[in-house]
Amino acid sequence: MAASYSLLHLTDVHAVPEGLLHGSADPWAGLTAALDSAVASGTTFDAIVLSGDNTDSGDEVSYRLLGQAVDAAAERLGARVVYAAGNHDARGALRAGLFGQAPTTEPYDHVVLVGGLRLVVLDTSAPGRHHGELDDAQLAWLAERLAEPAADGTVLVMHHPPLGGLTPGFDDPRLSPHIDLREPDRLAEVVRGSDVRLVLAGHTHSAAAGQFAGVPVWVGPGSAYAADPLSPAGVITAVPFQACTKVEITATDVRTVLVPLRQGPPVYQLPLQQLVSHLSEH
Repeated sequence: MAASYSLLHLTDVHAVPEGLLHGSADPWAGLTAALDSAVASGTTFDAIVLSGDNTDSGDEVSYRLLGQAVDAAAERLGARVVYAAGNHDARGALRAGLFGQAPTTEPYDHVVLVGGLRLVVLDTSAPGRHHGELDDAQLAWLAERLAEPAADGTVLVMHHPPLGGLTPGFDDPRLSPHIDLREPDRLAEVVRGSDVRLVLAGHTHSAAAGQFAGVPVWVGPGSAYAADPLSPAGVITAVPFQACTKVEITATDVRTVLVPLRQGPPVYQLPLQQLVSHLSEH
């Protein structure tokens, strides 16, 4: 592996034409804060990866507005943009609103090459439903792609994580069949032993990490709002916390760092040199 890569991972943006989500969550504030923070950081990002639920209702207007905002930031960052489809997305409107393509409804599976790094995007959405699924054709397509390793490995991007029970209540037997990715073992058979170095997912609105078929999995936090991982028993609670992820892929490892998006003034903010001087003195 000759190169290192930085990715800005956003998920569950839930863009709307206007207004708030659930009366209080502002999806545009989260998206804007994430993109502005990436630009202000001075980091060179190779790609902005959005792993599904890009809009809340799958309407073409929201996709157009989202695309304009993300493309503007990507241009400033010199980054590629990679979208995956989630259960709140609509394949036809996604294609039309983001890319001006024909609004076809086949799964939005595709490959994006960023230097020697391959990003393989799998569409886990089941139109009209909230659970995730992959059919035989999609798994065969993935196996064909992974048959030949990429120079710097592969990142698999999907909305529904291949791990269940990441948010309280989501592992309840009454709910999980309607929420989780179905038959993840079939995907594991394709991924195991391949050059996939990381799986990026979303869906649960709760940052989490795990391992699947020997591969690290990072489930990103929602940029619109968060699910409370310690919600009271029998209750699923959404809280006004917005975040994204900075992903670093090097020759030897993969790192994911949660980036909180400020809702108020910082607790403290000081020049880096001042901190270096302080630490050097102690």
